[in-house]
Amino acid sequence: MPQTHYSTCTLCEAMCGIEVTTDGDAILSIRGDKQNPFSQGYICPKAATLKDYYDDPERIRQPLKKANGQWVPVSWEHAIDTVANRITDIQSEFGLNAVGLYLGNPNAHNLGALLYGPLFYRALRTRNRFSATSVDQLPHHIVSRQLFGHQMQIPIPDIDRTDFFLILGGNPLASNGSIMSAPNIKQRLKAIQARGGKVVVVDPKKTATASLSDHHYYIRPGSDALLLLGLLHTIFDLNLQKPGKLSELAPELPVLAQWVDDYPPHKVAGYVGMTPEQIIHLAKMFATAKTAVCYGRMGASVQQFGTLSQYLITLLNIITGNLDAPGGAMFTQPAADTRNQKSRGGFGNHCSRVRKLPSFGGELPVACLAEEIMTPGEGQIKAMIIGAGNPVLSTPNGRQLDEAFSSLAFMVSVDFYINESNRHADIILPPVTALQRDHYDIVFHKLAVRNCASFSPPAIAPRDDELSDWQIYLRLAEKFDSHYGAPTAHYASLHAQQPRGVVDTLLKEGRYSESHKLSIDTLLNHPHGVDLGPLQTALPEALFTEDKRIHLCFDFFMADLTRLNAHFFASPAAKHVVLIGRRHIKSNNSWLHNNPRMLKGSNRCTAQLHSSTAASHNITDGQRIGVKSRVGNIEIDAEVTDDIMPNVVSIPHGWGHTHQEISSTVAIAHPGVSCNDLTDASVVDELSGNAVLNGVPVEIYPITA
Repeated sequence: MPQTHYSTCTLCEAMCGIEVTTDGDAILSIRGDKQNPFSQGYICPKAATLKDYYDDPERIRQPLKKANGQWVPVSWEHAIDTVANRITDIQSEFGLNAVGLYLGNPNAHNLGALLYGPLFYRALRTRNRFSATSVDQLPHHIVSRQLFGHQMQIPIPDIDRTDFFLILGGNPLASNGSIMSAPNIKQRLKAIQARGGKVVVVDPKKTATASLSDHHYYIRPGSDALLLLGLLHTIFDLNLQKPGKLSELAPELPVLAQWVDDYPPHKVAGYVGMTPEQIIHLAKMFATAKTAVCYGRMGASVQQFGTLSQYLITLLNIITGNLDAPGGAMFTQPAADTRNQKSRGGFGNHCSRVRKLPSFGGELPVACLAEEIMTPGEGQIKAMIIGAGNPVLSTPNGRQLDEAFSSLAFMVSVDFYINESNRHADIILPPVTALQRDHYDIVFHKLAVRNCASFSPPAIAPRDDELSDWQIYLRLAEKFDSHYGAPTAHYASLHAQQPRGVVDTLLKEGRYSESHKLSIDTLLNHPHGVDLGPLQTALPEALFTEDKRIHLCFDFFMADLTRLNAHFFASPAAKHVVLIGRRHIKSNNSWLHNNPRMLKGSNRCTAQLHSSTAASHNITDGQRIGVKSRVGNIEIDAEVTDDIMPNVVSIPHGWGHTHQEISSTVAIAHPGVSCNDLTDASVVDELSGNAVLNGVPVEIYPITA
């Protein structure tokens, strides 16, 4: 008998409500939930693939162990015992830090991994922890930690009420929002325009979002910080600053004028790729709009000055009075809030062994992972645990990391596919799929453009021989704590409580416990979710700083101006070709390429370049070309388009399925190439250690038969 379940899509940050129809253990259909107050029936093409992953015959359904180069099914008990014994043996011989941990992006969408995973990470007792954070949003976390006192206190664009939305290096029509959970973003952007507002995009490429915008400015990749300095200079020069109440919370603010004084538009324009007049006009439009918000994403983050750029974006919102103001950048009020003083995000508490890169939130920059495996000496990583990740395709110099993984003494992966990274594993522990587990968005309710809450029980009950991520991590944690003599009596209650019990407690102790009587039972009785209203002004209560002030930390962030000046002004504006990434709505890093319906249509893994760049290099549309960087080279089809800046080449992220050992025959049939065979692990944003994936110098050349 068919049944209808209401759930949430977990394939991106938008938190779209879905209606899942099942019959027994079969999923019949997935549609948008029209009664969901946040997404109102909208879904993108990815949502329906949740059924495909559940049905996929190539998905791993029981633990696998490699024996004589072949994968052999084993019991959960044998797999868990093998992992615990091998890891503790390696730690006994080489030290606790001989084990490394890498966590991929899907963990942020997984309730159990978020709440119970940390128990396992701590039980490992290693400092060598890495994640996708340092190839993505690490600058956001550092800026929020330094200014507002907590790594997750990130101001979110109040796009439903803004009159001027300035987007730097973001393409929310492809990402559905990123560090900005916003379902049906296209309609939300059109609504800005319908009420007389403007959407302005600054990007080296005319993206889908740029095509919808009122104004699009091309920018030289990696120069966002220079543009922002020019905008701030202009605002002070024209006396357009209006911080209002923020002056009291950030008493250092008047000093900002001195820091930006040396960056007038006529000085920075040639390096940015805009005219001085365009920079001045943009500054005027932003500063004089009734409400405005500046938002920067991947293009502004994963570059040499990504942290400085995100800092200057925040200063632009502050100096114009658009922080903690309706229509500006606002703080969220999530119903189940895990933020506290202990989770603020320690910065530089320890450093990597080889390059001395700083940790943040207990994690080291993933750009140094390969060298930590390949460089001999005390603390060398001998074993790896990968949780839902594929760093060979998603982190810099993937070929080097692939080589490093092949040298490990032991690897274990928590995943339900064999991918380019965990093909080196000795044990694979497959969790259930998203629709077989409880779900509550612990992370993305903190990043949503509107306060809301929803809880989804499993649409399909897992079988007795299947485990969720939290059960895998909890079993491993108990094994490690037992081995090291730590107390384990509490594990029985953790198993009984389950992640839904933790969420229930958070809801009952949260800010809506009285006004909305929120609990798991409340949300189960409201399966479409509960609307909790628009974002609210929250300062100074939203600050985690001890003095309840915004700490502008000029000495820390503006110290990077010395490096910026040397990079840009020591020589004329560069004319060499540089690499940028790009995103497509039917891709999600490396893990939607095993789905036939997401790969329909023309080849998406191409090198886009401007017609003038193609002509100067004797390249024609569709021709096979070579792209070479300091660390590697690839061959790829050229796609000539005038929707990209001259001397820029754009290659999408997450492709390169060239290893026959991976489990997806669909991905093998559509391999593409990995742009991270070109990115350089030795080059990082020095303020944070974040990887540099955009603005990478490359050579391009035609390949002739």
